[in-house]
Amino acid sequence: MTSASGGAEMVDWDLAVATATRLARPGPRIGREEARAAVAELRRHAAQAERHVREYTGMGSTAVAGTPVLVVDRPGWVRANVAGFRTVVRPLTEKLAARRQGGGRGAAVAGSAGAKATGVEVGVVLAFLSAKVLGQYETFAPAELPSAPDSPEGLFDQPRRGLAVPPGRLLLVAPNIVQVERELDVDPHDFRLWVCLHEETHRTQFTAVPWLRDHIQSEVQDFLAQTDVDPAAFLERLREALGGLPLPGLGGRREGREGAASVTDLVQTPAQREILARLTAVMSLLEGHADVVMDGVGPAVVPSVAEIREKFQRRRDRGSGRLDLALRRLLGMDAKLRQYQDGAVFVRGVVERVGMEGFNRVWTSPNTLPTKEEVHDPASWVSRVIG
Repeated sequence: MTSASGGAEMVDWDLAVATATRLARPGPRIGREEARAAVAELRRHAAQAERHVREYTGMGSTAVAGTPVLVVDRPGWVRANVAGFRTVVRPLTEKLAARRQGGGRGAAVAGSAGAKATGVEVGVVLAFLSAKVLGQYETFAPAELPSAPDSPEGLFDQPRRGLAVPPGRLLLVAPNIVQVERELDVDPHDFRLWVCLHEETHRTQFTAVPWLRDHIQSEVQDFLAQTDVDPAAFLERLREALGGLPLPGLGGRREGREGAASVTDLVQTPAQREILARLTAVMSLLEGHADVVMDGVGPAVVPSVAEIREKFQRRRDRGSGRLDLALRRLLGMDAKLRQYQDGAVFVRGVVERVGMEGFNRVWTSPNTLPTKEEVHDPASWVSRVIG
């Protein structure tokens, strides 16, 4: 199967977008003028948050001004993420395409059917996630953004084909932010700025630390390069992984890896687990740092920050139902939540010992990033890096 750009694909991305936009739940009911005001306020807060984050962290870069901030709806978030996915997994799709072409006509037909099936599956996952994400810094946004139809009333940003931008862009998902602030019953102006502080911290991390994006991209590409496209090898790993899953109704689990498995757990090779351990440490650092900054800046500019954090944390821990919790675990979102918690403990632990200036040594090079073990032991990182 070929994409619109002429390259072989293992996922029908257009079908993934169509499926996700069709299945995505509608956002909260809101009047036209209220919606316009919310979008405009998010744009203002994003600009204000940049200054607050730079002053609090001591990090800064003129490059941040070149990365766009897009206030999007749920379909806009889906389209943006599909564009990023295609960029990241291109080496893997090329690897699979080469294998498929060597298999003759039958392999090509099966590949086309598989691409459509995978497109639907990806679309279902994106539909679920599109209602969960408040904001996102897209590290691997493509240089050329995808075109999109105008949003209702022209409220939301819609990237246009041919618009060249620097790597990375900041997305704020307005319907989700409004929905959560209503569910939490918190001050909407404070909550919107609080969210912008978190996402702006991510933008500052990648624009103030020039090597960070390339380092993460290298790790991701190494992870994808280790992917075994041999179906027999994949099934063997799947059987081994399933052997370590909990057994419902038996009051225990089989011998093997502990904890519930996510989709990524089931397909990792040993080499990929090593890479993922390094990536987990980096992501814990980035997410924990953003959480610490949003709360640290908060008291000066977000009067109700303590109330927001308490209510938001309860919501984050609780989830919204048994199905929601099951899907979070399957998709690895529980691991994402642990990254916030573990990373925040690490950042606070280091700052307490050596201050923010000492903590900023973490951005010196890949060698000064914490290991997975150091994330849980800030003193060991301080000893190794600060001395």
